[in-house]
Amino acid sequence: MSFPRRTGWTGVPSGRGLGLLLCFLLPVCATASCSREFRGPLSLNQNFSITSQPRPGQPWCEIQGQVNGNKFLYYVCGSKQVIHTGPYGMKMNNTAFWETQMETLEDLGEEFRKKLLDIKAEFVTKSGDSLTMQGSLICERGADGHTRGSWKFAFNGQLTHLFDPENRKWTVVPPGGQQFRGTLDNDRELNKLLVRTANGDCKRWLQHVWEHWDEMQETTVPPATRQGTALGKATAIGPCTWIFPLLLSCAVMMGILVGDH
Repeated sequence: MSFPRRTGWTGVPSGRGLGLLLCFLLPVCATASCSREFRGPLSLNQNFSITSQPRPGQPWCEIQGQVNGNKFLYYVCGSKQVIHTGPYGMKMNNTAFWETQMETLEDLGEEFRKKLLDIKAEFVTKSGDSLTMQGSLICERGADGHTRGSWKFAFNGQLTHLFDPENRKWTVVPPGGQQFRGTLDNDRELNKLLVRTANGDCKRWLQHVWEHWDEMQETTVPPATRQGTALGKATAIGPCTWIFPLLLSCAVMMGILVGDH
């Protein structure tokens, strides 16, 4: 005794339908998986140096940008001109983008100078003494794609303060920080500026570098190293070249076999 085949929807796809569904999904999933390329961590630093009493011909504010420790940008406050240095700087010489940094860098330099002069008036009694303040804005992107920013501050070359913009927490670093406790870590307006710059501007700058990282590597990495990198990428992506055809073949065969029953 035979029963007629049910043709209505049962809530479970047929064998052929399941095969077609897998054939549709597998290329999408495989492409997304295989296209992910590990580039490694990436860091962008903007290093400030502010002098309370500069010598003749010496700028009161200098800013140096670095990508993974390589210099790419130099700016003197008030000059209205961003200077690109090194191979990274030459490759990232996108005037329309990088000149937008000038306003932010200028604002930071001015605020740091005001703060430095207030601190000098309070802590330095000798009129001939000069005080320098170094600030470092660091944005880092990990291999997982998460980006975070942080600040470091030093006076006369000695580390005194750390600032985490995500939780707005200051850390006073002994022994140098003991003398300057309460100078930076109690300034709410400064806190807002540091948070806005680290979580907004710096992350946008880092994203720009990330999007053009492959282009930068093409001109900055020596040919021998570049070939090794290309080989490494091919080795890392290699499994996808055989997993995808295998899974696709299995999906098609499963659809045919189940559909014939």
